Amino acid sequence: MAYSGKLKAFAVTVSFRWLVWRISNSEYFTHDRIGSKPIKGAEDIGYSAASGPDLFDELVSEMAEDVLEITSASARRLYNALAVGFKEDKLGEHLKEMHSLAGMPLCNEAARDTELVASRVTVDSKTAICPRTGATLRLIMLEEKQRKQLHESLLELSQQAIEQLHKGRVQRGDRRSAADYAARELMRFSTWMDTRTGDPFTAIVDGPNIAYYMQNFDQGGFNYHQIQFVVDALLSMKENPLVIIPYKYTTSSFSVNTGMGRSFQKLGKKELSILEELTKQGRLWAVPPRCLDDYYWMLASVSDQRASRRGSDLEILPGNEEGRWPGTRPMLVSNDQMRDHKLELMEPRLYRRWYSCHIVNYNFTAFVDSECMDKQIGFSTPDFFSREIQGNQPPATGTDEGGGTAWHFPVSDWDLNDRFCVRIPKRA
Repeated sequence: MAYSGKLKAFAVTVSFRWLVWRISNSEYFTHDRIGSKPIKGAEDIGYSAASGPDLFDELVSEMAEDVLEITSASARRLYNALAVGFKEDKLGEHLKEMHSLAGMPLCNEAARDTELVASRVTVDSKTAICPRTGATLRLIMLEEKQRKQLHESLLELSQQAIEQLHKGRVQRGDRRSAADYAARELMRFSTWMDTRTGDPFTAIVDGPNIAYYMQNFDQGGFNYHQIQFVVDALLSMKENPLVIIPYKYTTSSFSVNTGMGRSFQKLGKKELSILEELTKQGRLWAVPPRCLDDYYWMLASVSDQRASRRGSDLEILPGNEEGRWPGTRPMLVSNDQMRDHKLELMEPRLYRRWYSCHIVNYNFTAFVDSECMDKQIGFSTPDFFSREIQGNQPPATGTDEGGGTAWHFPVSDWDLNDRFCVRIPKRA
């Protein structure tokens, strides 16, 4: 069957997942020993292979550029397609077609090097290792172009968010004026981040998120001591933190809402001293009224910081001599789930990579005024590996058998660390 025209049409008009299922059903992906059916014209339109595991890898690689995750129904179709495509090969004799409504059971047993893998697995949340293939999943970083794209998207989205916030409250012209004002202020902050001198910021602190953390009790409020506690912890980790808070919290008194109802809070001498010291050190940015502070700390995390960075790479590698927390800089210290921003961003892939690489969660015992019973703080990343389709090489076995890329597909209606894993051995 000549697929040259149809293959190209599929690539342009439908998701690659359909193409993968179609070809799997037609025995085009079997390993080198069997000899797969070649797809006529595949190499003419740019594929380096016309059949076999290499073609499968190319197709899924292209699919991964457009698709972040699949559904359980999609995983089941792909499983059944592989079961049919490999029915004449002993590598696939353990694959039995599933009922169209059946759930896919977990299979976390280690596979043989020469075994065809098409399984639902649970990836270890601490090591990112797949139990079936031994492959280690990666935390995929934002590329430089993507980081700049996200930066520009945030500037645009801030205007839309302000207009939406004031919709139904003020006249249309006033909404536009408020949005323009918010955009100018955010751009002023962006310019400051890029032109300020001194050491670059390596940690952005979501001030309100930390100040209100665990403060939903009678004496709770906006606690500056908690902000200072986190800042001190970051300094001890050799980070350079910047705290971002709305302007109202820099005044001597303001309204607060801790979940126990609205109240009025007046800052004492200790709180005012913390505020004054953070300001003097250049570690605090007060977000002007009628602006959304969320966009400030999100934008700060992807800022160029050209003048202070001076071309240096801020990323910290694992096992560094200073013993610093490895990962992307600046880190963004917050427990905010940012569900609203996720829905607004036009590029879900950019959001996922940003969230996985920049966000650092925290945990500590709540302060009562300036007192804390247990001054220990824990930091953790929300993700140890990326929730997007990715292919990785299993560990080398020292033999000529096996080989093949281990592909892991996030499935939208499975548990967070579950993946549909496919590995087609290249040799047997």
